Amino acid sequence: MLQLRMAVPTALSEQVLGVLRDRPGVSSLSLVRGASLQPPGDLVYADVARECVNDVIEELRAVGLHHEGTIHLEAVPVWLSRAGLAAEASIPGSPTDAVVWTDVTQRAYDESELNWTYVTFMVLATVIAAIAIIVDSQILVIGAMVLGPEFGAVAALGVALVRKRIGLLGHAAITLVVGFAVAIGVTCLLALLAHALGWVDVQDVTGPRPGTAFIYSPDRWSVIVAVVAAAAGVLSLTSSRVTGLSGVFISVTTIPAAGNVALCLALGVTSEVVGSLQQLALTLSGMALAGWLTLLIQQQVWSRARLPQRYRHSPRRG
Repeated sequence: MLQLRMAVPTALSEQVLGVLRDRPGVSSLSLVRGASLQPPGDLVYADVARECVNDVIEELRAVGLHHEGTIHLEAVPVWLSRAGLAAEASIPGSPTDAVVWTDVTQRAYDESELNWTYVTFMVLATVIAAIAIIVDSQILVIGAMVLGPEFGAVAALGVALVRKRIGLLGHAAITLVVGFAVAIGVTCLLALLAHALGWVDVQDVTGPRPGTAFIYSPDRWSVIVAVVAAAAGVLSLTSSRVTGLSGVFISVTTIPAAGNVALCLALGVTSEVVGSLQQLALTLSGMALAGWLTLLIQQQVWSRARLPQRYRHSPRRG
């Protein structure tokens, strides 16, 4: 169950109530006259089944509420309501499977924002990955994978393509490119410093590394793992269950490949730079493609599970 909290200009109140009143999937509806100071008007609250919230949001946008007022969408973690159970039962599908596109799009923008925090996490994760390669530690590789924040930007590419948000596509692409470039550059400088101090030499990279050799040796399994992991990650982001994300972070070889690129650039090991860049490109491409396909399938499935036409309200009739 989701709760809609709306600040509604007085002129739009009846239209907004017309969208929500007596609608299947809406279990409660409240109106507080004159309670909104900005914009001047009313506050409207509604409990809406997750499966039909996309239709409700579309009709509220059609009356222009998002331009003249505000719409807040919040998950209700615990609720007790027979009317709520009836509202969910009246809508096809499962709440867990329902994709709330407004929420998904907002999270895509938030998690792909290029900011100091994102870049810092990228740098720290890449540095840990480089250390993992030097000491040949799979545990440190896993730690670097979990710390890396890049999955949100990769998932945003798929959201942008499915929802036709060109601005989001460029936003996410720039975040990925700048994030990896800065992380590799800083890690390379640190590796050069470590080499000058005698802490690292070429043998640390070119010698036997059974625990981390997979980082610069891409193969068909690299693509398959990236595709499967990205599909699982997108499902975790779009459904009400997010338990699969940790497994996704540990599965994909992006940050470790970036760490190996930085380390090998500093030490002049060209062959591994090429292999690691190939690994990085294959993994990111596979993840972006799988995320797009997963979201596209979800959109098609839910477009066929929309409310029957006789239940849909015309927002312009109020």
